[in-house]
Amino acid sequence: MKNLADAPNFGLNYTYNIMLQRLNRLQSSPLWFLLFGMLTFSRLTAQDNARKPVLTIKGSDTMVILVQRWTEMFPGKGNVQFQVTGGGSGTGISALINGTTDICSSSRPMKSSEIKQIREKYKYNGLEVRVARDGIAVYLNTNNPVQNLTIGQVKRIYTGEILNWKELGGNDAKIVLYSRENNSGTYEFFKEHVLQKQDFAPQTQHMVGTGALVNAVAKDPNAIGFGGIAYASGVRPAALAFNESSRYVLPNEEEILTGNYPVSRLLYFYLKERPTGLTKEFIDWVISKSGQAVVSEVGYLPTKKF
Repeated sequence: MKNLADAPNFGLNYTYNIMLQRLNRLQSSPLWFLLFGMLTFSRLTAQDNARKPVLTIKGSDTMVILVQRWTEMFPGKGNVQFQVTGGGSGTGISALINGTTDICSSSRPMKSSEIKQIREKYKYNGLEVRVARDGIAVYLNTNNPVQNLTIGQVKRIYTGEILNWKELGGNDAKIVLYSRENNSGTYEFFKEHVLQKQDFAPQTQHMVGTGALVNAVAKDPNAIGFGGIAYASGVRPAALAFNESSRYVLPNEEEILTGNYPVSRLLYFYLKERPTGLTKEFIDWVISKSGQAVVSEVGYLPTKKF
């Protein structure tokens, strides 16, 4: 009699039987129903998301954390799929002009040349919505003994006229400059309102995002940077004054809203046409009392008091 182990198909049949037994045991266990349920839920969720309209919001890196929080808190979020990306205000405005984003988030006003492109392409001047207020903080390392700076001193630092912290009452150390890239609305606002349109010093290191800039300042006791007040984590904002005879103030709500803080700005949404449907519903909620409460929660300031 031939041994079964010598049969040509014995190994294959044996393996098949073992796998079948294991599958039967798995199907009768609670784990099988859990896995089946998870796979079914994932499939239904993917199908549901595919049916939802997509609302794209692109632009300011300063505003990314705020916009993401708005999309998370929006009461109608179950009816829309949001896509939020940064890249800089200039990048967002270009995307709006090219028709590749529904909403542009911007930390600077649109330029007349950009509005002209919108008008020529879409026969409409575009729509500006003021969604929040922000103070530009000048970030210092927490170990830097310098506490106060005038706007004139900040300008002289970033144009390369002041090179050492000892000139400002600090340590005898070279000042390390950090800035945003030139496609950033924060960069353009700072250059216009603080540097008075003068060029940044050649040694300035230009960072892709505000988060990267803050991390760099936090690691270097001789560094200085600037950006939105909501990002001032792990660093210390300098108290700023218009000039040496003015009061030095920190970038907080009271000082910004009263106009005492020297460097503040509005944050915007831009659209190439009047919003309708879910887009209008979202924007209306953003500028409502509930939406503006999110602004304060994130660390920025509402456009008005409710």
